[in-house]
Amino acid sequence: MGRQNVAEHYVDTLVRAGVQRIYGVVGDSLNPVVDAVRRTRGIEWIQVRHEESAAFAAGAEAQVTGSLAACAGSCGPGNLHLINGLYDAHRSMAPVLALASHIPSSEIGLEYFQETHPDQLFQRCSHYCEMISNPQQTPRLLRTAIQHAVGRGGVSVVTLPGDVAARPAPEEAAVHDLVTARPSVRPGDAEIDALVRMVDAADRITLFCGSGTAGAHAEVMRFAERVKAPVGHALRGKEWIQYDNPFDVGMSGLLGYGAAYEATHECDLLILLGTDFPYNAFLPDDVRIVQVDVRPERLGRRSRLDLGVWGDVRETLRCLVPRVRPRTDRRFLDKMLKKHADALEGVVRAYTRKVEKHTPIHPEYVASVLDDLADDDAVFTVDTGMCNVWAARYLTPNGRRRIIGSFSHGSMANALPQAIGAQFTDGGRQIVAMSGDGGFSMLMGEFLTLVQYDLPVKVVLFDNSSLGMVELEMLVAGMPSHGTTNHNPDFAAVARAAGAYGVRVEKPKQLAGALKDAFRHKGPALVDVVTDPNALSIPPKIRADMVTGFALSASKIVLDGGVGRMLQMARSNVRNLPRP
Repeated sequence: MGRQNVAEHYVDTLVRAGVQRIYGVVGDSLNPVVDAVRRTRGIEWIQVRHEESAAFAAGAEAQVTGSLAACAGSCGPGNLHLINGLYDAHRSMAPVLALASHIPSSEIGLEYFQETHPDQLFQRCSHYCEMISNPQQTPRLLRTAIQHAVGRGGVSVVTLPGDVAARPAPEEAAVHDLVTARPSVRPGDAEIDALVRMVDAADRITLFCGSGTAGAHAEVMRFAERVKAPVGHALRGKEWIQYDNPFDVGMSGLLGYGAAYEATHECDLLILLGTDFPYNAFLPDDVRIVQVDVRPERLGRRSRLDLGVWGDVRETLRCLVPRVRPRTDRRFLDKMLKKHADALEGVVRAYTRKVEKHTPIHPEYVASVLDDLADDDAVFTVDTGMCNVWAARYLTPNGRRRIIGSFSHGSMANALPQAIGAQFTDGGRQIVAMSGDGGFSMLMGEFLTLVQYDLPVKVVLFDNSSLGMVELEMLVAGMPSHGTTNHNPDFAAVARAAGAYGVRVEKPKQLAGALKDAFRHKGPALVDVVTDPNALSIPPKIRADMVTGFALSASKIVLDGGVGRMLQMARSNVRNLPRP
């Protein structure tokens, strides 16, 4: 075996780091890397139709597996297309290594054809972004990039000129070890002591949970039981904390429901667990607040803090729970549970008004039927916009399902390419893309990727011929909607023309059968559901404070349309309240 070149060393290092595929679009500056992939066992090149999709797919794979994923773009426009998907992966803390190939190294700085400066362009969406300008750098720089992505949770970008990729790698390249697992982080004793004192001094405690509670469900429930605390969550905390939760009071934020807002404002100690919830208008400013997060830079950047605790939520609670005094007084908890159930009772009216006969179909009904029929371990990828609303209110987590979206970056068109990355991790697992017609049509070319690789992704298209969330924002701001209407084809016919299964649903009675047929189909499938573009509830008055987008008052506009099984869970929790 001859000496490796830089591209071969790059690919070999990815394999040793556990990477099984690279998503991208081929291009001349990438040729040495793509050829190295062709000749290397244990890794494959996944050809997508747009580099933005490559980054979305890699980010989704990393979120499903918890391991490093990879994507690549050729010089200039090719790697520039990666940037939106990389922003999403980075803000989702998904460990992704992106290769941004570059023009010939001798031409850098001379306005060469397709010249950009990726080592500068990707700085804002990565923890590490550097260029290999000399083969001798390769082993250490690549290892550093991988360990930044894995260790800090997010994106690393390696810029590699095509000519450097073809040069011989240093002979000692293969000796470097890789660290690809993150450690647990325990807070210091002083912080635990301070937190114990604050918990013991409080009368009414509320927990508000985000994605940082992943893997800590049991510890959160144990703590809530010990201190009799209601538990609310942000959207990214839903899949980790809502299931099997007798303390659940719903979600706060624009898409919020239930009593989460009241619980966070009527307590005297609010504990933020693993959340970087960005909407400070929903957070109180007159109660004591503790924040626990593994990323110290997040502590206190959303609200005033009385105590910041740097550590994993699970490890922090394991230290905390045995030391705090147990409570017997449930009055605050029971009050919030009752408010939660009452609030949910008040929003079911539109969903219970003959939705099985309503045409165009209520999107709430589609989401509810989808929730009932999908597998217990399904992965849902969710487009930004109104699909976020339906997912937040109708998908029922159970500890095995996953819900992935552009929840921190808020990009359109994320669901389909994220479904590609999720499906590649497990060909037998049910992957459902909840797509809006606007998002789907933006990166519709990736449906051809599904067909090319025969990926059994099921696309459920909420087709209301509009950019629904944008239209809603305009109406809230007192503006007539403009530029929000889509003139759509029959997307099911498009799917069939591409060689996939496609069915169009225009009547509610057709829906369940269409979904079942699509789920039974072995390959890619699209269910184009024509939904009601007016399935929104607008407040009778539009106040000035609603104009600020995601301000508190804006939450009042979202839906008169139901909350799926959450009402059943809330009723069950109220029924189980201890009687005096």
